[in-house]
Amino acid sequence: MTESADTTAENQPDSDAPVPEATAIPAPDQSALVTAAKKEAADNLDRYLRVAADLENFRRRTVKEKEELRLFASSRLLEDLLPALDNLALGLAATKAPNADLKSLAGGVEMVLGQLKTTLANHGLKEINPAGLAFDPHQHESISHQPSATVKEEHVLTVVRTGYSLNGRLLRPASVIVSSGPAKEGKS
Repeated sequence: MTESADTTAENQPDSDAPVPEATAIPAPDQSALVTAAKKEAADNLDRYLRVAADLENFRRRTVKEKEELRLFASSRLLEDLLPALDNLALGLAATKAPNADLKSLAGGVEMVLGQLKTTLANHGLKEINPAGLAFDPHQHESISHQPSATVKEEHVLTVVRTGYSLNGRLLRPASVIVSSGPAKEGKS
């Protein structure tokens, strides 16, 4: 016999040798497994219901906060505008006085206008008054063209209505008349 045959013979079990018994693993108690699984399922259901309730409460609270924000977002602005309103009421009362002076009333109205503009500017409102500047279709609305010897072509000749932007976002474009340059003489 060769060496490889010897090792092969050694590796083969004797048919007469007793086979070792497999160690017996006791079968788990099926009712205990079912009880544990039911308890885990009940715990998971309870956790799920709590998380779902928390999510619903969060959604309701968010909707309520959003609605309150929408309703009261302008309250700070309105509080800042109240003094201008008071001054307008005082000016109106002054117009009804028997010795009302038109110049002093006009000065008071100018002061209130300045107060309003300052308050609105403090809240992010910016005037767009482009007189003499190049026409910008993103900020201006051209309502007509007119010839002008003093204002360059495609520059704003007259502002008909002031435009406004709020924190960089256009609210209303300025309505303008644009210069078409010097008047061109017709050919005869």
